[in-house]
Parts: sequence; structure tokens; C-alpha cells
Amino acid sequence: MIDRRSLIGAMATVPLAARVSAQATASAPAMTPWPPAEHFPLWPGRPPGARATLPKPNPSMNGPAGRRELWLRGTANPIVAVFRPERPDGRAVLTIPGGGYGFVSIQNEGIDVAKTLNPHGITVFALSYRLPSEGWDDQANVPLQDAQRAMRLIRAHAARYGIDPAKLGIVGFSAGGHLAASLTVGYDDKVYNPVDAADRQSAKPRFSGLVYPVASLSTPNTHPGSRNNLLGPNPDPATKARYDTPRRINAGTPPLFLVHAVDDGLVPLDQSIDVLTQARAAKVPVEAHFFERGGHGFGAMSAPEGSPARLWPDLFDRWIAQTLKQG
Repeated sequence: MIDRRSLIGAMATVPLAARVSAQATASAPAMTPWPPAEHFPLWPGRPPGARATLPKPNPSMNGPAGRRELWLRGTANPIVAVFRPERPDGRAVLTIPGGGYGFVSIQNEGIDVAKTLNPHGITVFALSYRLPSEGWDDQANVPLQDAQRAMRLIRAHAARYGIDPAKLGIVGFSAGGHLAASLTVGYDDKVYNPVDAADRQSAKPRFSGLVYPVASLSTPNTHPGSRNNLLGPNPDPATKARYDTPRRINAGTPPLFLVHAVDDGLVPLDQSIDVLTQARAAKVPVEAHFFERGGHGFGAMSAPEGSPARLWPDLFDRWIAQTLKQG
């Protein structure tokens, strides 16, 4: 499918609409401006691990012909974009796009996720996180710092967004699925020093969706670009173990929802099967949808019309409702 997975770079989230428009071609679909009007920064000052020189925003339009999508690189000041439904029901999802920890696929796995979940009454928050290989101290923990902080800020301001903080979950894609899995098992890991009252909030998701996730960085069938970008060339054993997410699943892990295509040539189905196996062993509620076709990177709206893989957001909505009813 898409060749986006072999590109491992870096990218950003500051007002980019003018630069993105200039790069779009006449045949490309219209892009939603980024960031949208409603968004908020994660950090009140310089993010944790900031060095003297920060990355420079470098957005681009990428993807196959006829399906150009916005990728973010060079993020120095991570943000969360807010997408509100017309009829909110109190449920909320933080969506975490993928990109091999080398870019953030904000259109396909952020904006489009909101377009599919908003009609179900779900408020969607799209995370544009920092990329670990772009010059930060404590490299391996940089994405998790942003994900934890995002969850805490959303909960701290739940009334502003009209959501129930007890009904806040996550969904992550590819390397963003690894970050979502890391948050699922490491929501309480001490990866940054508290900066304000919001950091007293829990970062634990009520439920977690993992879509074609890079679940483990330690197995032979992992995506090497994601592993190298997050961990660097010589990670210590303790750090590798912390980011081997299936091995950290236990009875306290939130309910899990898995989506994967059997023909995924970039992140093998075995990654999701590993999560499924560990969740069942720990007696964690888990639902899995494995589609015969779909490849990698089909996001929320990019699978062909009529494809079963196109239905997973509707299944996710129903599963969330069922999971919340079960308490």
C-alpha cells in the first residue's frame, strides 16, 4: 500500500495551513487546515528534554497519488487539537497517529479519525507529539511524556470540553499504536517532573484501541524504523523492557480493542496477536478484528469503499459503549 512507512523523518504542529496549501497539488484532495482553531499546547514553557536548539517545523504532503495526506515533522511545541461532535454524549478519545516515530500522520490517523467518530457523539482530541530522534534529552521517553501530559490536561479541563473524564480513552495507529500501548501499560511511569496542578490527574485511559500497532520493539518481527527512532542505537535493557508493551499487560490494564489486516506487509499481524495472547492470559477484556485485506496505514477512512476494514470505527464505537456499560 503506502510507502509512508519506509520514510523515517521528523515534523511539527504550529500554524501550518499556508505552508501546507502551497505544497498541495491540484489533483490532491483538499486538506483540513492544521492546526484547527481549537487546540491547546501541552507544556507551559519548553518541553522536557529541550536543548538549546529546537527542531524546526517541516510539514509536507505525502502518500500515494490521489491520496495525499498531511505529515508533521519538526514538532518543538506539541499540541492537542479538539474536534467536537454536534451532539456530544460525554465520551472522548485521544487519537495518536503513527509514522514510525519519524513523522506524525495527522491527516489519515488524526483528523480523519475525528471525522468518523464525531458523528457517534464522541469528542476527539488529536495528538501531535514530539519525535524522539529530533534532538531531545531522554529520547525514549519523549513521546510518552506528551501522551501522559495530554491525558492529564484533557481530564483537568473536562468540563470545558463537555466530556466525562471517566469516559476518556485512546486509539493509536502503527507507531502511534505503540505509543498508545505504552500509555496503556505505562500511564503511571515517572517520565517527567510535574509542572502544574493538571499533573495530579490520572493519565490512565478508560479503554484503548490499537490499530495495526507496533506493539513490541524487542521481537524479531518488529518495525525496525520505529525501534531505532524511539530507542536509539544502544538502548539499555531496562528501557527496552519498559517499551515491550505486551509483556507489561496485567490485570489492571484497561480493556483493549485491536484492529489489523492479515496482509499487513510492514507491521505483521503477529504484533497484535502478541497483545491478544497476553491480554487473555491476564484476563483483560479484549476484542480483536483481523481483516483479510487492508495492508498497512488504512487509517479511519482510507480503506476502499465496501471494504470490511472501513467498518472498524463503527465497531469501535459500539465496543466503547459496551465497555462503559460493563463498568
